[in-house]
Amino acid sequence: MSDGAPIIGGGMSTGAGTTTPVSSGLSRLAPPDQSVLCSAICKCQATPGIGKDGRKLNQVCVSSRLKELDKVLSGRSPYKPEVNYDMTQEPPEPIMNSEDDMQPHSWLRGWIDKYWGDPDKDRPTWKPNRGYVRRPDVVIVNDPTSSPTQDNIRMVVEIKFPNDDLGDGQLEAYIRIAGSFDKTVLLESSECDCNQVEDRERKAEELDKYAVPASQALYTLLRMYMRGRLPPLPGGIPAPASAVP
Repeated sequence: MSDGAPIIGGGMSTGAGTTTPVSSGLSRLAPPDQSVLCSAICKCQATPGIGKDGRKLNQVCVSSRLKELDKVLSGRSPYKPEVNYDMTQEPPEPIMNSEDDMQPHSWLRGWIDKYWGDPDKDRPTWKPNRGYVRRPDVVIVNDPTSSPTQDNIRMVVEIKFPNDDLGDGQLEAYIRIAGSFDKTVLLESSECDCNQVEDRERKAEELDKYAVPASQALYTLLRMYMRGRLPPLPGGIPAPASAVP
């Protein structure tokens, strides 16, 4: 974590000589969002898949499950995993498929080679590891049928499993993507009481004041889990490329 970076989760946030109490990341999510994300987290902690180097691929597992959910919902899930954002623009712009602006571009290196030098965008010369591109774990959108631009973002969620630390400037970048601190959440996997997932799902189903897309995604995800339609991530999958080229 970089010096002075706000802590968007449990505990206290320090920076510029101030101390600001903040609530847990989980409590700042709507109940259907809690249920969907914690269901994925708990399933992936139980069956994460193992990389060639022996590491548990928890993040890969969560992303795979949310991508499968979006696929089952024909791209209409409000939960968009691992969307790359061009941080040289203001506000940061999602890097989407040129033929379908609802789908993230699947090959970042190819997009950089083709589009980075666009003179209309006034970007600096591309250099890796400069934070020019950032990729939050999950972006929750208001309208799943539209691109995850800042005006369509309900929440940016960064999920952290044990021994997974924040990088320098990571949270500040996600606050820029979301447009405000209030729309940015650090969700620690330990906040999801996996013994209480079923109870949380039941409570989420009882609430009808949330948007239909979120409820639809929740119910679909739960049915998929109950029926075992989401296969465990196979072992031996290589670790994903860095989120910060």
